[in-house]
Amino acid sequence: MTDHVARCLSLAMLALLPAACRSAPANPVTGAVAAPAPRAREGFVPVEGGRIWYRIAGGGPGTPVVHIHGGPGSNGCRGLQLAALGDRPVIIYDQLGSGRSDHPTDTTLWRLERFVDEIDSLRSHLGLAQVHLYGGSWGASVALEYALTRPGRGLRSLTLAGPLISTPMWLEDAAILRRQLPAPIQETLARHEAAGTTEDPAYVAATDSFYARFYTRRPERSNPDCPGNMNQAVYRYMWGPTEFFATGTLRSYDRFDRLSELRLPVLLLAGEFDEARPETVRRFQQRIPGARFEQIEDAGHAILSDAPDQVVEALGSFLRDAERR
Repeated sequence: MTDHVARCLSLAMLALLPAACRSAPANPVTGAVAAPAPRAREGFVPVEGGRIWYRIAGGGPGTPVVHIHGGPGSNGCRGLQLAALGDRPVIIYDQLGSGRSDHPTDTTLWRLERFVDEIDSLRSHLGLAQVHLYGGSWGASVALEYALTRPGRGLRSLTLAGPLISTPMWLEDAAILRRQLPAPIQETLARHEAAGTTEDPAYVAATDSFYARFYTRRPERSNPDCPGNMNQAVYRYMWGPTEFFATGTLRSYDRFDRLSELRLPVLLLAGEFDEARPETVRRFQQRIPGARFEQIEDAGHAILSDAPDQVVEALGSFLRDAERR
C-alpha cells in the first residue's frame, strides 16, 4: 500500500470525503492530505455508559485539533470558533452527560479516567492517528490526563486554556478574586456557603457578580449549535455549586507535581481576568519543559467567547510551530 493511498484511507475513516484524496496533494510537514472545503459532519460514538456526539468542522492539511470542553457538564459548541484556524479539521464533541450526548444518571460514570477514555473512543471511531488536543478549564484536566497516561500515542501537542490543573491552587486563585468583590457580596457568599444554602437567590445573585468579572466579560451570543444548559447534576457531583466553591469529587484533584513529565509541545492560555489567574498559569508553564504561555487580553475565563480571534491567532501560530518540529 502506497503512502498516498494509506493517507486517503485514513481520511476516509475521518469522513472527509475520500474521493477528494485521490487528487489532493500531501502536506510535506504533516504528511496529511488536504481536506475539502469546510463542511460540518457529525455523528455519535459509543462509549462506556452511552453515546457521545461529535462534529467535524473546517478542513485543511494540518493535523486535526480535538477540542475538549469544560464543565464538567457543559458542551463543546464554543470549540467551533477554532474552525477559523482554516488549515485543519477541528473536532468538537459533547462529553457523556452533556449537550447532544446521552445523559445517563449513573454517578459511577463521572470519573476522570472514563472521560479520558472518550478521547480514545472518538479517535478510534474517526481514524485519528495523530491529533492536537485543546482542553479548556475542566477540559484541560481531561487533556492533561490523556497526555500523562498515554504518552506518544499520536499526540502532537497539548493546549491547556484556563486550565484546572490543581483544585487547591484554583481555590487559592478564587479566594484572591473574591476579595476583589464588594464587601456585601463577599459576606453573602460566605454566609450561604457556611449554611449550605447555595441555591438561595441572594447567593445566586452574588455568584453572578463574580462571573461577570472573571468568567465572561461580554454577553454570549445566541448560538443554535449550543443546545441546552449546563448539566448541573454532573457539575455538582464532580465540582460543586459554583466555580469558586468545590465540594465534589474533584476537590482533591492535583497534577501540578506531574507537569514536568510532559515531553511534547505545550501551549498554556489564560484570559487577562481569568478565574485561572495568569500568574498561576505562568507557574504551570515554568514546570513544563519548553512550554509557551499566551495571555488573552481583556478576556475572562471563557476566552473563546470573549476573544476568539486572539485565541485562534495564538493557537494557529503554536500549532504550525509544533508541526515544524
